[in-house]
Amino acid sequence: MQWHRINIILLLSLAFLCIYSCKEDKKAIKQTEVQFKKEAELIIFKTIDSTQIALDIEIADTDFDIQTGLMYRNSMENKQGMLFVFDDVSERFFYMKNTKIPLDIIYIDENKKIVSFQKNAKPFDESSLPSKAPAKYVLEVNANMVDTWALSIGDKIDYH
Repeated sequence: MQWHRINIILLLSLAFLCIYSCKEDKKAIKQTEVQFKKEAELIIFKTIDSTQIALDIEIADTDFDIQTGLMYRNSMENKQGMLFVFDDVSERFFYMKNTKIPLDIIYIDENKKIVSFQKNAKPFDESSLPSKAPAKYVLEVNANMVDTWALSIGDKIDYH
């Protein structure tokens, strides 16, 4: 009887030890913020008053960069943006999945002329934001910059 009791105590102790030692540590997964990396300078030429607006830009021209865009960023300066460069001219559809900051999306044709805008795109919104016109380039900037800069359809861009 005593051996039986000792065996039960030993088994319970082993079970407790296994459970305790196998306990998973709960580690918080921290998303690393993607930092802005200047790759070029973009100039917007306003047709209405001939003024120019200069921006530092990142260029998204690979499949990965185009799919990721400005996702996982906590902020962006007002004189920064991301220029998406596509191989073809087509109607474009963007969305804000995993994008934390509100954006203005500027659609630009193959002649580098602005053809349409989607202003104040909401963070994390997965609704489709179409260009409504064929575009080869798409420029993303902070929300409200289209109005702040008083951009118009027909304004042009260039980058280097």
